[in-house]
Amino acid sequence: MGKWRKPRRFERNLVVIGAGAGGLVTAYLAAALKAKVTLVEKHRMGGDCLNTGCVPSKALIRSARLLAQMARAGEFGIRKARAEFDFAEVMQRVRRTVQAIEPHDSIARYSALGVEVIEGAARILTPWEVEIARKDGARQTLTTRSIVVAAGARPVVPAIPGLDEVGYLTSDTVWNLGELPGRFLILGGGAIGCELAQAFARFGSKVTLVQQGPRLLPREDAEVAELVTEQFRAEGIEVLAGCEAKSFLVENGEKTLRAAHAGSEVKIPFDAVLLAVGRAANLAGYGLEELGVKTARTIETNAFLQTNYPNIYAVGDVAGPLQFTHSAAHQGWHAAVNALFDPVWKFKAGCPVIPWVSFTDPEVARVGLSEEEAQAQNIAYEASRYDLAELDRAIVDGATQGFVKVLTAPGKDKILGVTLVGERAGELIAEYALAMRHGLGLNKILGTLHAYPTFAEANRHAAGVWKQAHKPEMLLRWLERFHAWRRG
Repeated sequence: MGKWRKPRRFERNLVVIGAGAGGLVTAYLAAALKAKVTLVEKHRMGGDCLNTGCVPSKALIRSARLLAQMARAGEFGIRKARAEFDFAEVMQRVRRTVQAIEPHDSIARYSALGVEVIEGAARILTPWEVEIARKDGARQTLTTRSIVVAAGARPVVPAIPGLDEVGYLTSDTVWNLGELPGRFLILGGGAIGCELAQAFARFGSKVTLVQQGPRLLPREDAEVAELVTEQFRAEGIEVLAGCEAKSFLVENGEKTLRAAHAGSEVKIPFDAVLLAVGRAANLAGYGLEELGVKTARTIETNAFLQTNYPNIYAVGDVAGPLQFTHSAAHQGWHAAVNALFDPVWKFKAGCPVIPWVSFTDPEVARVGLSEEEAQAQNIAYEASRYDLAELDRAIVDGATQGFVKVLTAPGKDKILGVTLVGERAGELIAEYALAMRHGLGLNKILGTLHAYPTFAEANRHAAGVWKQAHKPEMLLRWLERFHAWRRG
């Protein structure tokens, strides 16, 4: 930092670039701690999660799920249930949902919390200066003691020949659809691709899901991917795993993907294509390269979220390693404290207990190690599994598909990781995240009263499976003799 001239005084304690989850939490906490903080956003408050990610996708999934439930009416003794819908009206509801949540992330709210919010594009000039090109055309330069970069990420657009000619959608632009695609091609079998594939199929699109890797949801265990794949195929989704997109073309007015699958070339006609092959950190356009901030796929940071400039921090998707709203918020809290109080007081931001959910049906939730990760890392473990087909509430609700799988240290009840598949998995995983975060083992979960009949009982039953495998055999043999003696 020696080559830069440091101001004698600072106009701000903190400037935050980006008003997604990470930036919002950073700015809010800084203001709550009575610092003078400026939050700069060039696009929309709330970032990807509110505008193009979590909120609209879950709103769409909810409508699609209702249709799927009505299609199963006969299973619940309902002779006939029929739904009429207009896809444009469904998308209007998605937009209304976003609008209903917008005030939570609005300029008005954050201004009332004590944050100065500026709409415009920020550029870091020096470690202590940020230039802002405001939307009204004005420019201003602020001096600040610290900077937090929360610039987010964008959908990856692969370099496939012909892609621009056929046109494409991403998770940013799919929300502009007014008509339901008849034949919908989705590239990418991660969480985003899987969630949207199932939703659009339930609305009536003929969906083809192309995954270059060998299976869907590649971060999960093979049995999880297999269960989800079977469900997708049962719903009419064509799943092509191990399929590599080669080129796009238009033949006789019809859009087609040429791909390699199972050793041969296949042609897949479609009306619209969605790219869901990942998200790339936003690293360009605001001064990182000119300043010499170290980057790779993301901005490189240490355990305190500092870049190679100790007063410049990075959080959220632009920093990684996980691209989740809740992990960005977690990082935002630590970045705010560290930026305001370093070197007097600071915290490492590492949090090994980060749950995540793929909102397919059935839902897939995980925290900690998967079984395949434990094997790859040569970590010894025991697996305890409880199938939802045995759970009373799952039977009552007709939602018996799925399981709870808990990995524990050999001979101990210490939880190493949990995979949940099934109804409300995203809600049930919270109990295990809490237990892992605070060092509580399966004995504590087993000893906690869970209301009956609820899906949460599955967690207690999984703990019971572990307990049954570790019952005190010698003590039980002694008790058997004791009770025989008492009978005389």
